Amino acid sequence: MRYLNCLSAVRSECAEATGHRSVYLTFDDGPNPLCTPDVLDVLAEHRVPATFFVIGAYAADQPKLIRRMIAEGHEVANHTMNHPDLSRCEPAEVQHEILTASSVIGIACPQASVRHIRAPYGVWTEEALTTSARAGLAAVHWSVDPRDWSRPGVDAIVDTVLVSLRPGAIVLLHDGCPPDELGRDTDAGLRDQTLKALSHLIPALHDRGFAIRSLPQSH
Repeated sequence: MRYLNCLSAVRSECAEATGHRSVYLTFDDGPNPLCTPDVLDVLAEHRVPATFFVIGAYAADQPKLIRRMIAEGHEVANHTMNHPDLSRCEPAEVQHEILTASSVIGIACPQASVRHIRAPYGVWTEEALTTSARAGLAAVHWSVDPRDWSRPGVDAIVDTVLVSLRPGAIVLLHDGCPPDELGRDTDAGLRDQTLKALSHLIPALHDRGFAIRSLPQSH
């Protein structure tokens, strides 16, 4: 199965059968002890939920942050163990990356119910989809990507989200960075622009009549 065919099988938006104007905030590549607590503080201030697609290796190192996410009503989801490009992995490695990450999250917080997965870099393969489905994980992509990881500026992040938004949208943001980017440059792990953008985005979404919700369980 080619990459594009795989992507067509992955949910990028959530259907709005109830007629609600909902939007879903998701964060990749954490938990990061320097970034994630501040993101959680902003979400708590505005009383909105989010889904954190966490890297298993980081979850193992930061179990308190995983427990805080769950305690504050957020969802913790699978972003593989070490954030590889799954299209470059052998089947056994794909299975290890997915299954081990879910196991580690469960060890960090037994109350966590891991229901969703997002492939690193958004690269989905047939093996990844099959392994995820067998593990009871729903594959989730995104429909709005402001490329906050590239640090385009707070206004650019906010404007891209608001211009692209529609009911059912899944917004991609980041509260960390992959292991292979740590230490690459001084800005690699910083998410200060994302944090500031988030503090503007949440009120703006509410002003436009959107409700920020957790990802629905059905898929």
